[in-house]
Amino acid sequence: MSSKVYFAPARATRWDYSASQVAGLERLIEKLDFGSVIAKGEHVAIKTHFGSPGAHRVVRPRFLRVLANAAKAVGGKPFVCDTVRIEGWDYLEVANQNGVNPQSVGCPVILADGLFGCDSIEVQAGPVLGSVQVASAIHDAPAMIVVSHCKGHIGAGYGGAIKNLAMGGVAGRHRSGDWKRARGHLHAASGESSVVRDPELCTLCLQCLHVCPTEAISEANGGLVVDDEKCWRCGRCERVCPEGAIQLEKRGEDEFQMALAEATQAVLTTFEPGKVLYFNFVLEVQPECDCMPMADTPLVQDQGILAATDIVAVEQAALDLINNGIPLPESLAEDRGVKAGQRILAESLGVDGQLHVDAAAQIGIGSQEYQVIRV
Repeated sequence: MSSKVYFAPARATRWDYSASQVAGLERLIEKLDFGSVIAKGEHVAIKTHFGSPGAHRVVRPRFLRVLANAAKAVGGKPFVCDTVRIEGWDYLEVANQNGVNPQSVGCPVILADGLFGCDSIEVQAGPVLGSVQVASAIHDAPAMIVVSHCKGHIGAGYGGAIKNLAMGGVAGRHRSGDWKRARGHLHAASGESSVVRDPELCTLCLQCLHVCPTEAISEANGGLVVDDEKCWRCGRCERVCPEGAIQLEKRGEDEFQMALAEATQAVLTTFEPGKVLYFNFVLEVQPECDCMPMADTPLVQDQGILAATDIVAVEQAALDLINNGIPLPESLAEDRGVKAGQRILAESLGVDGQLHVDAAAQIGIGSQEYQVIRV
């Protein structure tokens, strides 16, 4: 059974507000009928990504404000949120630097897992993860609007709504200090992975040290040391090493992709059916996640905004839009020799994000059959 996916294209061919992307978003909101999802007085989590000190291609505050205003118009009490990635105080300042603050979006901006990343509720997940720690403000909210910037991702291959909920809906820390009981658990659910460093190839450029989210890498005795107890196995160090001196050895390549699907399902079980809406922004489709300390040039031209009540359908539609695009010059796609007609994200990054969309469909989160309706 196919799901409806509404689409507001990025092209504006008339000198008129109604042709703008903002007006397109307003039409998408009308199609999804916020009043049927959000009850008067209900708190509404608007889950997005705040970016990083060097990443600026997050969903613009202008769009977040349109969504927040629409939620308030039907009596909802929206708040824009993400979960702790770097230290919470610093992360809120990153959001502010990227223009995401209460003044710009018209509602509170919070960390759903608290300032220290430890506010969460354990929720049962599937056989790969067992359980996850869902951020408390997301867990307790009656309704949610998932706002995702569609782009590449170092481990997932594609970062959209599933990655947004799987990693961003789970707490960044655990009071025990054990990363295996928080977001890091998704990267190595079975524990069967390890970071291998070749000191002969290392030039001590320190890129791995600076990009590590857990400060697991440090300088010692004229070299680098990896603290295995702190390491999330996220692969950032491997991604940034210019000499190939770091390798993330994995056993079970599909495990992380299935973990993303399971974590997403766990987050969604905290909501009643029909209480979550999805907006995928297929704009500025860069190859890196917004959590990296930089933003590369887009792989394809801006496509537009997709909206649906089915997370798998909206994800499949976004992936298809990207992969059917034309690789842009002076991008990673051009560097890798990707041609039109190839799967742009998978060929550019070497990781196939289709796997976790397939996994989400397999465990029954939604349908990969969809019908696009232009607005």
